[in-house]
Amino acid sequence: MLKLKMEKFEKIIGKGHHILDSIKSRGFTIPSEIQEKTIPVILEGKDVIAGAATGSGKTLAFAAGLIHNIKPESGLQGLVLTPTRELAEQITHQIRDFSKSKKLNVISIYGGVSIDNQIRNLKTTNIVIGTPGRILDHINRLSIDLSKINTLVLDEADRMLDMGFREDVEKIINQCPLKRQSLLFSATISPDIVRLSKKYLRDPVELSAEEYVDPSKLKQIYYDIENGLKYSLLKHLLENEKAKLVMIFCNTRKNVDFIYKNLRFSGIETLPIHGGFSQAKRNEIIKKFHSQTTQVLVATDVAARGLDIKGVSHIYNYDIPKTKKEYIHRIGRTARAGKQGKVINLVSNRDYENFDNLMTDEFKIEKIETPFIKRSKIRWMPNRMKRGEQRDKRNNNRFGRDNRRRGDRPSRSNNRHSRDNKHRPRRDNKSRNRNYRRR
Repeated sequence: MLKLKMEKFEKIIGKGHHILDSIKSRGFTIPSEIQEKTIPVILEGKDVIAGAATGSGKTLAFAAGLIHNIKPESGLQGLVLTPTRELAEQITHQIRDFSKSKKLNVISIYGGVSIDNQIRNLKTTNIVIGTPGRILDHINRLSIDLSKINTLVLDEADRMLDMGFREDVEKIINQCPLKRQSLLFSATISPDIVRLSKKYLRDPVELSAEEYVDPSKLKQIYYDIENGLKYSLLKHLLENEKAKLVMIFCNTRKNVDFIYKNLRFSGIETLPIHGGFSQAKRNEIIKKFHSQTTQVLVATDVAARGLDIKGVSHIYNYDIPKTKKEYIHRIGRTARAGKQGKVINLVSNRDYENFDNLMTDEFKIEKIETPFIKRSKIRWMPNRMKRGEQRDKRNNNRFGRDNRRRGDRPSRSNNRHSRDNKHRPRRDNKSRNRNYRRR
């Protein structure tokens, strides 16, 4: 049976391809739609624009072309640009695995970690997966040589443009040889993506796959709840819903910390992730959640895109996202590959404006009557400070107001002596000597 399934990969990839051993060892069964459509075109050497969501199998699709085009002893030849550090790490691990029989050196390049280690590793690498900002840093330092790049991949291209990386991406592309294969993967093919492709891709083949999230298996509901009871309802649902892996999305770091700490106080094992953590910490958290040792992850939208986390059964929107695109990205974590999924939106008066944008025929979100819930005890608040810290904050605010009134003059309490000395008449040596003789 496995042999028959492998024949389908052999048909689209070709017998003898280095990636087949890894596909077999990982137990992949049949190619996904995006793999079946793009891999033959990519292996022909054509440029490609592919519309594909996270989790659709696109990494294997562009990895087949990357690995096929690279000669192990010829230096850096493959470059993958991606919007987030987490996605860069994830792709790096996968391409290392796919290319292990060819023994290629694959590294990830992103900010928040030592640049010196990256500089050393760049001397011997064949494929780099990186974020635009740090790649541009290396270009400016002359520590990366893109003159031999034969395969350029723009992954999650729409997300990179949304995050303001357009100029960085274009500067990096212009450092690559004109004669190269370019592969652009994006969840949405927006006008900006079309303009980018026309400028930098050569006669690209446009391909797309159906949404990987199965709408028939995705249930979307919402509760209209008082703001003061929102956390209590979340805790009640977590304790009573039968779930495998749960992701709770917030719009701010402050709310992530609030939910994480209070759930932990309540005895619910939880992990937090947002941009305020170091990259090493974020990697550790994602690894724990992947291993399912902890089943609840509270996150800002830093985790909404790019992370292929299998087995997520429930998505909670503690804060309603501002745009439809953000909502789509969040709910895309569940109801994948034929699995059931549930999205639960907690809507209070602060969320009404954002939620009105989602109440269209595009999203069939059903209102559920709020159950009777007991108000949960809040043991940690973001602005909770000790009495001394509160006094210091009040003083800082007061002195800050005084300084704004006075311009740049120093505050009265801290610089009394310097202010008095400034207006005290200076005495010359003669007057000082006269006073000394009097004593």
